Amino acid sequence: MKPEIGITEKNLHQSIEMLSVILADEMTLYIKTRKFHWNVSGESFMELHKLFQGQYTELEENIDLIAERISKLGGKAIGTMKEYAKLTRLKEAPGKYPPQTEMMNELLSDHELIIKEVRDDIEKMDDKNKDAGTIDFLTGVMQAHETTAWILRRYLK
Repeated sequence: MKPEIGITEKNLHQSIEMLSVILADEMTLYIKTRKFHWNVSGESFMELHKLFQGQYTELEENIDLIAERISKLGGKAIGTMKEYAKLTRLKEAPGKYPPQTEMMNELLSDHELIIKEVRDDIEKMDDKNKDAGTIDFLTGVMQAHETTAWILRRYLK
């Protein structure tokens, strides 16, 4: 059943498409963060192991909320690796296991890219389809990434 929430079907579709890209970014970052959690080594092993675990746990919560937002707007959340890989704006590095500092730099770059992209997505959504609920929701997603990026920058100082 189509939601009757004051947003045109065309605009609902645009919001769902944008949220699907963000979902793909979140899943890609989640997988990368898990990979680093599993493979971190060195003198700060346990601290970073726990840091990455906290980060992927937060990403997992965001992923669920994004998928639910898509559903609230009448869409279906994507759910395969192929779909995520097709839509994500992040880069992966299969077969590469960088040292701790490079792991943190890579995660920082990914979080900052997501912040910029979500900020642009919010602007587009505000200009084009007036989906205030999704704009508000995405502001929270962006703020979570800003916090994680800040924490990673503090480690890298």
